[in-house]
Amino acid sequence: MIAPKIMIVEDEEPLGVLLQYNLESEGYQVEIVTRGDEADLRLQEHVPDLLVLDWMVPGVSGIEICRRLRVRPETERLPVIMLTARGEESDRVRGLATGADDYLVKPFSTPEFLARVRALLRRAKPEVLSSVLKVGDLVLDRESHRVFRKKSEVKLGPTEFRLLEFMMRHPGRVFSRGQLLDNVWGETIYIDERTVDVHVGRLRKAVNTNRMPDVIRTVRGAGYSISEE
Repeated sequence: MIAPKIMIVEDEEPLGVLLQYNLESEGYQVEIVTRGDEADLRLQEHVPDLLVLDWMVPGVSGIEICRRLRVRPETERLPVIMLTARGEESDRVRGLATGADDYLVKPFSTPEFLARVRALLRRAKPEVLSSVLKVGDLVLDRESHRVFRKKSEVKLGPTEFRLLEFMMRHPGRVFSRGQLLDNVWGETIYIDERTVDVHVGRLRKAVNTNRMPDVIRTVRGAGYSISEE
């Protein structure tokens, strides 16, 4: 199973390190950002599965980041946990009204934080915790590493499997070649974007056998998506 990706926006280094350590111990992939303006740019480049957002960070406040997220189609449903030292009821109401899904007042316990993360992912994005993904007549089992289309097994290489798994987690959404490179191959690996076309071609050939409808959609000038139909 590909671990859910969590971004932490927190300028208190000890707290950020503590949260990262505990989340990674639970099997999550974690990215820490210490400034709000940097986080805003990163969130435009790629969208994690869940955002842990401190209210008071330099650059752009957490409240403003949350407001911006909710007006962008690609992040309007991104699960957000707001962290803050503000415990007043009016502040909690403001945070939730701006678009936060949950709210934790500092100091909080690590077990409670991890429980909130699990509960929010389970409710808002159950597909990132499920071992089986289904899109149309495609079924992907993360645990057994097997893919089926109309009950017939589809043989895929490891890269094509990761590519399909990522796209099936976001059916209907169009991803650029750069976004696919970052999320499937990893941001630290340099690969030419044309490599994406090669692997998408292999994936398309594998899943569209016996004259089945093409489930991989090419959007000229934009990228690729997987059809929900």
